[in-house]
Amino acid sequence: MANEFVYAQPVKIYFGEGKFARLGEILSELGSKRCVIACGRHFAPEAEKMKESLDQIVGVFGGVEQNPQLRGIEETVRLCRETKADTVIGIGGGSSLDTAKFAAAVTLGEGEPLEYYRGEHPFPEKRLTIVAVPTTAGTGSEVTQVSVVSHGTEKKTINNPVFMPRAAIVDPVLSSTVPPRTTMNTGLDALAHALEGYWSRNHQPISDLMAVEAVRIILGNLETAYQDGSNMEARANMAYGALLGGLSFALPKTAASHACSYPLSEDYHLPHGEACAFTLDSLVRINADERLEQLCRAVGLKDSEELAQRIAALKKLGGLRTRLSELGEVDLDKLCRDCAAHPLMNNNPVRMDESALRRMFEALR
Repeated sequence: MANEFVYAQPVKIYFGEGKFARLGEILSELGSKRCVIACGRHFAPEAEKMKESLDQIVGVFGGVEQNPQLRGIEETVRLCRETKADTVIGIGGGSSLDTAKFAAAVTLGEGEPLEYYRGEHPFPEKRLTIVAVPTTAGTGSEVTQVSVVSHGTEKKTINNPVFMPRAAIVDPVLSSTVPPRTTMNTGLDALAHALEGYWSRNHQPISDLMAVEAVRIILGNLETAYQDGSNMEARANMAYGALLGGLSFALPKTAASHACSYPLSEDYHLPHGEACAFTLDSLVRINADERLEQLCRAVGLKDSEELAQRIAALKKLGGLRTRLSELGEVDLDKLCRDCAAHPLMNNNPVRMDESALRRMFEALR
């Protein structure tokens, strides 16, 4: 048992089927009177209907891109300032939630979003209320203080308490129409969150408990949710598993799998979840130790090798890319250099320098 640790989780979580239908009531409970929605184009028509039916909704930005660009945040901030919003509601995958979080953090500041993105100003002490509504089971952004934002070809992961939502509404019904490929990508992202939170150098007992349960639930439900998206039991279990995954890495932070995911996404255009999964089974083998073996036994697996095989099987089922040869022309020197330089690599329990990364990627040719 650990002798000391610090645990904090300020997000109020509303979980369950039908919770999103109570949005107006929840906003009243939070004291939110003037709300702007940030979402992607697929949800924008529904958001416009919500604006007509809920008095608290005063604006909609429906142009969030898959990898959220700063220009979307700038548009959301402009809308928030014009409408004198007190709340930003992010509805969608991680891109929409991260856009909402960043916009809410800078709207009341004197500077423009680009200046905060560049680190030219500290984030303002006062911010708008953030309400996060995930429609996928995977990112965990609804319970973390991280916002991942791109500006052109540059992609930044910014970690700051100002991004922590005040409330999260996790309604499994919202994920029922997510396509199979996205279900698999986001599900494996959630699995990576749990595993990396567990083996992170910063792990701690409460986060560990949630990580183990998240791994158990995700392994038990992801295949069913992928094959039958209308199975609400599997969808609800995945929503819960992904939520636990987000909570399990919120404090310890992720490690090598996520460190590698950024160059894989930026240079080879893998979706985030697929990029995390690309190295996940390899890193299970690399990071295998007695703690990881304990996790495997706790979730009903024989050992870490079986865990690695289960991850590989899920990737194959989902048609995800698993070899460097599938990514086109790969600059292995640059890939290893960029992965090694990412700050999250420092959280990995096994030191992964450029030489170790080269050995890992060489085995994936």
